[in-house]
Amino acid sequence: MFEIFFVMFFIAFFCVFGIIVGNFVRAGKQWNKDNHSPRLTVEAKVVAKRTNHTRHSGGQRHMAHTSTSYFVTFEVASGDRMELMMVGHEYGLLVEGDWGELTFQGSRYLGFRRKVKRDDSL
Repeated sequence: MFEIFFVMFFIAFFCVFGIIVGNFVRAGKQWNKDNHSPRLTVEAKVVAKRTNHTRHSGGQRHMAHTSTSYFVTFEVASGDRMELMMVGHEYGLLVEGDWGELTFQGSRYLGFRRKVKRDDSL
């Protein structure tokens, strides 16, 4: 009975450890890919905004921490769309329908400069 507990404990430990290591590897690959991507500035339109709220429990003391991730979907002249993560203060400045110059590098948002739109096409 005690041996089964240790086997199950080590299986669970290595599964959790594997997931953590896998997430670090995936994040490192994305960071490297973004660093090797060119910085591009294209005309784009803000078509959607969303947030993702995450709540982290703090164990025995019943403390909780919440975090919010901010995402904006941009549409470029070709009709392609991309969703980029950004910080909250930049997210708050953008409104769906805004049109301007989007600067990004891979999946990394670098900035958006609003322009006065002359017509409905990009």
